Amino acid sequence: MERSERYGKADYIIQVGFWVNAFLMVMKLAAGYYGGSEAVFADGMESACDFIAILSTMIALKIGRMPYDDNHPYGHGRAESLSAILVALIIFSTGGWILYKSVTSIIRADYQTPQLMAVAAAFVTIIIKEWLYRFSMKTGSRLQSPALLAVAKDHRKDAITSVATLIGVSGAYFGFAMLDPLAAGLTAFFIFHIGWETFHSAAHDLMDGQPEGEFITAVSAVAEGVDGVEHVHEIRGRRSGQYIIIDLKLDMDPEMTVKRSHDIALTVKKLIFEQFHNVGDVMIHINPHDEDHEDLIRL
Repeated sequence: MERSERYGKADYIIQVGFWVNAFLMVMKLAAGYYGGSEAVFADGMESACDFIAILSTMIALKIGRMPYDDNHPYGHGRAESLSAILVALIIFSTGGWILYKSVTSIIRADYQTPQLMAVAAAFVTIIIKEWLYRFSMKTGSRLQSPALLAVAKDHRKDAITSVATLIGVSGAYFGFAMLDPLAAGLTAFFIFHIGWETFHSAAHDLMDGQPEGEFITAVSAVAEGVDGVEHVHEIRGRRSGQYIIIDLKLDMDPEMTVKRSHDIALTVKKLIFEQFHNVGDVMIHINPHDEDHEDLIRL
């Protein structure tokens, strides 16, 4: 997949989420206010918080696609992981706010009797947000974009929140007023879990965490399949936005000319690019295969 195509798909996903979220925010705020449901109104406020997350993601994607320069020789892809961290913090804050409102409402026994429009708003939100999650997750997984995956999880968080909102507002509508804040409080813990998953994944990438083992094994197999490569001595990878940067150490014949070893290394790099569209760069170091050598590293 070409660079422009990857970015175009990411832009499309973000824009769809942005405008759908705007519609849901207005709908839930209006339904909660005029329909007498604190839970639905709170759900609308949560959607307003999501604007910050989506806007930060749009900015991060724009920054992340900037070409490398003298100050950023590895590109600007880490902006996506920084955006994912911000989204995670927003998710945590939303969960904390919902839990606080739930507990205070139960303690004060401050319950409302909602109207049918509030119930309908919660139901519509579940359907739309779950669709947005699947829609965003599919493209985010294919592009391996931290920012898109974080936004997708935020959509799933909204869907879960709205399930609790629906249960609570429906219970209150039929006379069980306490179900509204109780269901919202339980949902807060699901939200915390989603926030932790998003934060953990982004932090892993920012700390140069190794990609999945299956991916590393597959890249090694491609390199070792090239004629002239005796063995992959070491392979490491780190994520930069939608791309992974690979460091390869290859064992080769010590009698090989510099030109020949260069051509082999170039072939390895081309094959990796052809078979793994999420690889942004491959840096190759060549070792003589018949000598024991100690890697010089200070980390």
